[in-house]
Amino acid sequence: MAVVLQKGLATAMLAVAVLPLTKGIFYLPGVAPRSYEKGESVRLFVNKLTSTKTQIPYDYYSLPFCHPSKVQGESENLGEVLVGDRIEKNTLYELNFKVQAPCQTACRVLLDKQKKDKFIKAIDQEYRAHWIVDNLPVAVKAHNDLRPDDAFFIRGFPVGGIQDKKHFLFNHIRLMIKYHEERNDVPTEGGGGIRRSLTSRIVGFLVEPYSVRHKYEGTWPTAEAEVKSMKYSTCSIAAPVTNRQDSLMTLEDNDEVIFTYDVEWIEDKATPWAHRWDLYLKGNPDDKIHWFSITNSTMIVFFLAGMVAMILVRALHRDISRYNESTAAEDAKEEYGWKLVHADVFRPPQTMPMVFAAMVGSGVHLLVMTFVTLVFALLGFLSPANRGSLVTAFVLLFVFLSSFAGYASSRIYKMFRGTDFKRNTLVTAFLFPGVVFSIFLALNAAVAARGSTLALPVGYFFLLIFLWFGISVPLVFVGSYFGYKKPAIEHPVRTNIIARGVPPQPWYMHPALVIIFSGILPFGAVSVELFFIMTALWLHQFYYIFGFLFLAVLILVATCAEMTIVMTYFQICNEDYRWWWRSFLCSGSCALYIFLYSIWYLAKELQIDEKVGMMLYFGHMTVFTFTFFLLTGAIGFYAAFWFNHRIYSSIKVD
Repeated sequence: MAVVLQKGLATAMLAVAVLPLTKGIFYLPGVAPRSYEKGESVRLFVNKLTSTKTQIPYDYYSLPFCHPSKVQGESENLGEVLVGDRIEKNTLYELNFKVQAPCQTACRVLLDKQKKDKFIKAIDQEYRAHWIVDNLPVAVKAHNDLRPDDAFFIRGFPVGGIQDKKHFLFNHIRLMIKYHEERNDVPTEGGGGIRRSLTSRIVGFLVEPYSVRHKYEGTWPTAEAEVKSMKYSTCSIAAPVTNRQDSLMTLEDNDEVIFTYDVEWIEDKATPWAHRWDLYLKGNPDDKIHWFSITNSTMIVFFLAGMVAMILVRALHRDISRYNESTAAEDAKEEYGWKLVHADVFRPPQTMPMVFAAMVGSGVHLLVMTFVTLVFALLGFLSPANRGSLVTAFVLLFVFLSSFAGYASSRIYKMFRGTDFKRNTLVTAFLFPGVVFSIFLALNAAVAARGSTLALPVGYFFLLIFLWFGISVPLVFVGSYFGYKKPAIEHPVRTNIIARGVPPQPWYMHPALVIIFSGILPFGAVSVELFFIMTALWLHQFYYIFGFLFLAVLILVATCAEMTIVMTYFQICNEDYRWWWRSFLCSGSCALYIFLYSIWYLAKELQIDEKVGMMLYFGHMTVFTFTFFLLTGAIGFYAAFWFNHRIYSSIKVD
């Protein structure tokens, strides 16, 4: 208990030390509901521009849209910055609660060749603009051709489109903001009566983009008041804007563009504030197919794991009974299989034992971080309403749980009778973060050269350095210190000084074949859920089914453990006691299938046509697969280690 209190106190002190530097890093937006009065100003924020074809986000005002004379940025947390969000809180779009505003003018932009080329390039690359009202992202209603009555919603709206080989710009936006009203009985101050209170809250934010070549009389005014009161023959209350092919705002044929908008307030009696995100999380109607697929794969994996466990227990029970029963001397000579390697099975690995200990420690660290993150997600702290909270949780939990890596690594390294404890701790502290940070630096340089919002600002760059060197590395040393203080793990059998020779192995026990085969079932356990994660990550959708993800992780842990135990049993039955690295690689090999799946997903689901976009894709997927490799590898090692301890402590050794 004292050790736990010391570690908790140290973590708390470090957390307090980093608070002044984080600048809102723990801010969770949208938690508390806000009520509006009629006529009250409602702020519209603009966010980044995104494209699934390039995967490179840009600042909204990187295109020549309407913008105020001075752009004011919104405070963002670490997660928002890392995913490329850049939110500006002042725009030329004016919204007043429950006040209908048709045919409002935002601005007029004169188009030169450079501005036209920017818009044309953005349209060709299918960029979408993202707005925010009351913490709700803008969404566009889409239709499923197979189910016309069952609509779904897509975040953001397109910059423009192509018609007859000409590029047109969506310069008129119809904002449809839904609100919900509740009547509440509030006691008066004196307590003698009841006062009726009306609470109005925003519960939806949809837009309809239109392209129209506006027509007006006379010359364009210079006074701002006159601009706001401009009248158009192409837009009025009686004749709302529609997308007509003969009046599209084509960039090739026009040298000016007038940005206009409608504000339409719609009362939604069926959607309370607590359920306003249901619309955004509904997704494509075909999602039901994936729900059934997840359930089916879950049942199959549980069934296979149970069958493997039953067969394994029965076989081991027979072996242990035969080995432990009193037999004649001549019968003892016929002993074979896993008992013959009892004096070598716990011999430390000859190949890179320090690296092995560091990889196991990193895997334990990532596994603990994964489960803690999922617990927070299941409790609702990491919902999509809290922008950037999921990425922020990943970073902070990784940093503040680093002591698990040092503790697990030191325990393994001490079991191997290692003596260079400081070097082992340093390798553990820099193994996973070093690989990830190296990839991050390369990607950050690439996106910074393109002017993308993914490029990390200098202040946040030094914040990450501080979190790594100032908190994570010291916590690894703290965990290592407590790990080294504990006595070394004792094995149930003694290890001989001279190693036993390994007999020739059958072809089906070749290490490469065993390792590759072992990763199939763990990959199958998460393949369906992986599709949802990839879709959310690369098609800019929300991921919110954390319950199924938690179940998939549990199945993954069970499957990795079962497969590794089976392969380790076959290995030692063939008198091959070199199971340390193979147990790690057997379960970790499912990361290979994830990387191969990412290549298939790129070919079938994505259309990335930018070199930097391809770098981002494979860079992120490399980090993802490396994380998966360490996490599942640690699961396999501990399963095999527990299995060997159990069976060799159950036999009588002379």
